[in-house]
Formats: sequence, structure tokens, C-alpha cells
Amino acid sequence: QVQLVESGGGLVQAGDSLRLSCAASGGTFSSYDMGWFRQAPGKEREFVSAIKWSGGATYYADSVKGRFTISRDNAKNTMYLQMNSLKPEDTAVYYCAVHFGDSYSYTGGYAYWGQGTQVTVSS
Repeated sequence: QVQLVESGGGLVQAGDSLRLSCAASGGTFSSYDMGWFRQAPGKEREFVSAIKWSGGATYYADSVKGRFTISRDNAKNTMYLQMNSLKPEDTAVYYCAVHFGDSYSYTGGYAYWGQGTQVTVSS
């Protein structure tokens, strides 16, 4: 059973930066492709970014491309999401999850979700 714990969220102003962390335990983190999703109030959970087990390939939603950077440290069993130039529309609860399916963009391809961390960006 894999357990994921997100941290690093907070309240920031537009244009600020945050770095989210996703700490994994109970599995073989270094063998898992991983992803970040977010969910704003009243909206469906949406894909943000994903990274292959080796860190050798990364994927981003168009809405965050060029502003967010996903990375991982397999020695620390931790994945990160560096978020720069934050906008009010980035406000959401951010979740990390383990990818098991085909497509990286759909929640159905993931399992072992964390509890989420709130990011609020004020204008």
C-alpha cells in the first residue's frame, strides 16, 4: 500500500512562487510514474503535470506550461512541483498520485492519491 502526503501549499499573491512536495512511503517510489492534479471548488479534478519514474520525461497541462516544473528525488521518495508566476486561477487543492494507466491526463489512470494541499492565489 502506497501512502502519499502533499505539503507546501499556502496563501500567496499573484506572481509569487510555491514549491509543493509529495512524500511517498510503503511502495517502490523509484519505479512509479507520478502525477499532479488539482481541483478547484465546483470543478472537476484536472491534470497538471506528470513525470516518469526516471525523471527522464515530463508532461504538463497547457495552462501551466512554462510556469510550473515537476521533478523528483528518488533517493528521498519525494516528488516536487515548482510553481512560478502564480495566477488566481491556479487556486485549488493540489493532489499527487501514482500513475498506473495509459494516459497521463486522466484521473482514471492513477491510484493512491494523497490528501491534497491547498493553494490559494490572491489577485
